[in-house]
Amino acid sequence: MSTPSTSPAPTSYANAPNRSVSVRGVTFAYRQLGPDEGVPLILLNHLSAVLDNWDPRVVDGLAARRPVITFDNRGVGASGGSTPDTIEAMARDTVLFIRALGYDRVDLLGLSMGGFIAQVIAAEEPHLVRKLILAGTGPAGGPGIDKVTSLTIRDTIKAVLTHKDPKQYLFFTGTANGRRAAHAFLDRLKERTDDRDQAISLSSFRAQLKAIHRWGRQAPADLSRIRQPVLVANGESDRMVPSINTVDLAARLPQGELEPLYPDAGHGGIFQHHDRFVPRALEFLEPYPAV
Repeated sequence: MSTPSTSPAPTSYANAPNRSVSVRGVTFAYRQLGPDEGVPLILLNHLSAVLDNWDPRVVDGLAARRPVITFDNRGVGASGGSTPDTIEAMARDTVLFIRALGYDRVDLLGLSMGGFIAQVIAAEEPHLVRKLILAGTGPAGGPGIDKVTSLTIRDTIKAVLTHKDPKQYLFFTGTANGRRAAHAFLDRLKERTDDRDQAISLSSFRAQLKAIHRWGRQAPADLSRIRQPVLVANGESDRMVPSINTVDLAARLPQGELEPLYPDAGHGGIFQHHDRFVPRALEFLEPYPAV
């Protein structure tokens, strides 16, 4: 189902209006663009990210054919409340947000931490989720996930000392090609100049780090509970959520499909290779007969 629109649809993510919805008394900030009809695609964001951290080439490309919704989870960016420190609580909030918008059937694109959240939702709410795309992410207990905190802190300090954005180190390779891709991506994130989102607070960032650490230390997940079709994508050199997790996810998910790992790409592989990722994602999300 879809919610009615009372204003002209935005033509790009750069001019998509900021919206809000009340979820049990807490305001959740979101943006929506794309056609009014069709199963909406909900985008679940990565560590420390707010609305303005989605690559507009990915959002615009997906929204050319699908209703797309990005949002700030509880306590993040312009959303109210306090940020949970478990992935499971973030998943519950996401489900409440989706229900508050009036949807009873959605697709999910989860990036990194958003991919953790998407896995929980798909397992716990199988009738809500039609298809999933998991990018730069891994299962509970996956190798290296519990190292995200130390890696993030180390690369953030490095970025401060070198006057760089931390994502240049965390999301991209150190090759000449990786550096060019990082600069291009960071430039795209600046395309929206009006009504930008609030940066994440330090307390919310700490809560997210704690949630990710817990996810990485959990017992291995039972991925057989996720029965929906799942497309799994990543760069071949992901340092934050090591790429072996991507291969593992695709192999263990009953209906997992592995997109060939993007060459000379890291955690931000779907941004660096948006020209490959978007068409593949849209192809995967095409309607399929009910089982």
